[in-house]
Amino acid sequence: MHGLSSVSWRSRLYILAGGTPDRIVQRFLKVVSDADRRAIDAMSTVLQGSNRPLVATFGTLGLAAAGVMRNVPGVEADGPDPASPGYGRAITETVLERWADSGVRTSIVRLSPTVHGAGDNGLMRQIIQTARKKRMMGYVGDGRNRWPAVHRDDAAKLFRLALEKGTAGARYHGVAEEGVAMSDIAGMIGQRLGLPVKSVTSEGAKKQFGWLGPFMALDNPSSNSWTRAQLGWQPRGPLLLKDLEASDYFRD
Repeated sequence: MHGLSSVSWRSRLYILAGGTPDRIVQRFLKVVSDADRRAIDAMSTVLQGSNRPLVATFGTLGLAAAGVMRNVPGVEADGPDPASPGYGRAITETVLERWADSGVRTSIVRLSPTVHGAGDNGLMRQIIQTARKKRMMGYVGDGRNRWPAVHRDDAAKLFRLALEKGTAGARYHGVAEEGVAMSDIAGMIGQRLGLPVKSVTSEGAKKQFGWLGPFMALDNPSSNSWTRAQLGWQPRGPLLLKDLEASDYFRD
């Protein structure tokens, strides 16, 4: 559930008119988080006491707070940051941990914000579409903030390994590249689209990217060392900038 079209009309009305406009993202996250919780509870009820696996997803961006540049990458043992604009979905981790104590082998894969590759319809595709629409590609401030990245084939292998080998209550990081500077990502997108690349303010990012604006400035370097050691995961897919340079992201 990544857009208003995914929710009921009643929920849509609550999201758009249930409070001040600056809280729309938070109200949306509450709606989708409640849906996640109900789904996890329904599946876990059937699996209770079986020690069978259930793997769900959160995002590494949930470890990042606005305006904070990290000196060290986030690790699997780190809890979600309440100052993150995506913190509302952290309830997924809480619910999974609860079911891990009830005989369900729950684990969570924290995905990079950029799960890239052919067929990607996620955040990178949305950013490119926005740049086309606005006729400009923006990054926030000096663009030194970093997003981790993983190729979608490597992410799929990680989910399989978590199902086969994951331990109850574990958090795994779907991260291949620890962090790619947003200015480099913006530069590649601008080059491929033939559009100007400009620095924007945090408010400008909200105007250009909409609900994604608050996330564009987050500094989110993230480690995968523990995940690789625990599961034997070895990401081998193309790196993000190479993928953007060579893939079908920019076909009309």
